[in-house]
Amino acid sequence: MTRSKRMRPVQQLAQSREQKAVQKLGQSQQHLQAQQAKLEELRAYRDQYARDFEAWGGAGLGAIRMQDYRVFLSRLGEAIRQQETAIAQCCARHEQTRRQWVESRGQNRAVNKLVDRYRLEENKQLDRKEQKEQDDRAHRPSSDSVHK
Repeated sequence: MTRSKRMRPVQQLAQSREQKAVQKLGQSQQHLQAQQAKLEELRAYRDQYARDFEAWGGAGLGAIRMQDYRVFLSRLGEAIRQQETAIAQCCARHEQTRRQWVESRGQNRAVNKLVDRYRLEENKQLDRKEQKEQDDRAHRPSSDSVHK
């Protein structure tokens, strides 16, 4: 069995690892985007609520009602800060997943390059063997010339 054929399982394993890393990277990207969308929703909700508060504030809201609005806006602000922290952590995990994918891609490419080199060497050996056989046949006297 040739070296390139013996490397086939290693090559398949490297390819499988890269595919799994790509899938994890895609899932990580989707999760990050979902977290960012959630943050944008929270910010938009806070901004709308703040605009409503300002519009209603001049319309004679009672002190208790104004206090409730302020508390709610404060809670929205805290939820936004927590979401920003969650996104920062998500970004760090996503970057780690991206680095793992880059590493697995590099390993897969290295294995493929090695297998290609083995195949090239095997083809060169085969060509040399065929050329030697042709040369040997050319240097052997033909059966016609021996019988004359």
